[in-house]
Amino acid sequence: MKNKCLICVVMVLLLSSICYAMSKAESGIQSIAGDLKLLETWVKAQQEYRNIPGISIGLVYDQELIYSKSFGYADLEKKIRLTDQDPFRMASITKTFTATALMQLRDAGKLCLDDPVKMYLPWFDISQRFPGEPQITIRHLLTHTSGLPREADFPYWTDHIFPTMEQIKETLSTQETIYPPATKIKYSNLGMSLAGEIVAVVSGETYADYVQAHILEPLGMEASSVIPDLSYQQLLVTPYSHRQPGGIHEVEAYTETKGIASAASLASTVTDLSHYVALQFRDTDNSPSAILKGSSLREMHRVQFLSSNWSSGWGLGWSVWQRNGTTINGHGGWVGGNRTQIMFIPSEKVGVIVLTNSDDGEPSFFARYILDFMAPTIVEAYAPPAAVTEFDPAWKKYVGTYVEPGPYYTEILIKDGSLVMSTLSFPPEDNPGSEVVELTPEGKDTFRMVGDNGNGELLIFQYDEMGNIYQVKVGSNFIYPKALYKPGE
Repeated sequence: MKNKCLICVVMVLLLSSICYAMSKAESGIQSIAGDLKLLETWVKAQQEYRNIPGISIGLVYDQELIYSKSFGYADLEKKIRLTDQDPFRMASITKTFTATALMQLRDAGKLCLDDPVKMYLPWFDISQRFPGEPQITIRHLLTHTSGLPREADFPYWTDHIFPTMEQIKETLSTQETIYPPATKIKYSNLGMSLAGEIVAVVSGETYADYVQAHILEPLGMEASSVIPDLSYQQLLVTPYSHRQPGGIHEVEAYTETKGIASAASLASTVTDLSHYVALQFRDTDNSPSAILKGSSLREMHRVQFLSSNWSSGWGLGWSVWQRNGTTINGHGGWVGGNRTQIMFIPSEKVGVIVLTNSDDGEPSFFARYILDFMAPTIVEAYAPPAAVTEFDPAWKKYVGTYVEPGPYYTEILIKDGSLVMSTLSFPPEDNPGSEVVELTPEGKDTFRMVGDNGNGELLIFQYDEMGNIYQVKVGSNFIYPKALYKPGE
């Protein structure tokens, strides 16, 4: 009888949690319904104004596709309306899957990012314009800093006849590097094609089989294909050219990417891609079952190489830039009548997917402004209710002004229920909050310096025989209560 009661209690709690989660998701969508309506009106107007055959968009918050909508046609002639289940060719978004595969193999101990490419591809014999420079590594391939030419030595973007990997191997020695490694960002389809070949060599599987088994299937991306076969190609949206005279779009022919498959071959849908975007937000999952460790996701997202003007850079497979003070990751793609874009904000767990089926679709334009408009609204709608923060009354004894040798003084105070410190130099920074460090309790009179400005070290209040604070150990140094500090002693 007791067991039955326990089961009933567990079931009630489980159902309650499910209902709560559903109600939270529903209330989130309801609260942004007006914004979504404005968004739809804007996208539709842009689509009609720009004469784009079809656009599919998706919004991801954390682990959920919270909104998707398609505009226009999958096929203009047949008047087939576009849906979020219709697959597009992802083109260069494929490169991020290749990067993910290499990171999985790195985490499994099968390679190192700073290994030379030639360690895995002995036939990598491109002519070196800069023979005294370091060897090209896997990291260089993933950050587009290898200095390799943009393409293999074939005019496939002109005649749409793509080379096989064997043909790329045979002609590689006729090409030469453009820049020394790690000196300049130079986007390279050739480099990411080689990266895919390394995946195959190290894993012992074909590139397509590896990505299918280790990324698509674990993510539940059942409507995606690494290298679309004939039956899958029949499902793809009809691809269109730029607008021709008279405003018409011509149908583009399907082209096999062959040897550059790992740079451009994947096909997917908005719904499937939402699972992949959601993966990017699992940055705390370091469990053995993780598709990719959270620490590795963060490594991929952060800047590995910064452009000379500091406006943008590359992570590992992902582009990185700032917009309106917010750090964004993303990747776009184009191949014959398919233009695609993923953008996401890791810190806010908000992402947008935009897929278009014409060469003039401009998905990055849509993605930028959708993210600008919707991200703050989504974060606010789905954030938990603000709790009233209370602080430990014992912290009041720490509050005060502290000094140290040199042109610095430190204020320790209670702000928004937290103990914080701010060390100011002369002249002080323009932003009064730019040097605030959060203090998290670690033990008796001991705090750790955390937050954006924290360095992770400990801050320890120390007392004299009378029970008064006479110094504070900050890392390996000390600060002193202003009333007690006597310079030179």
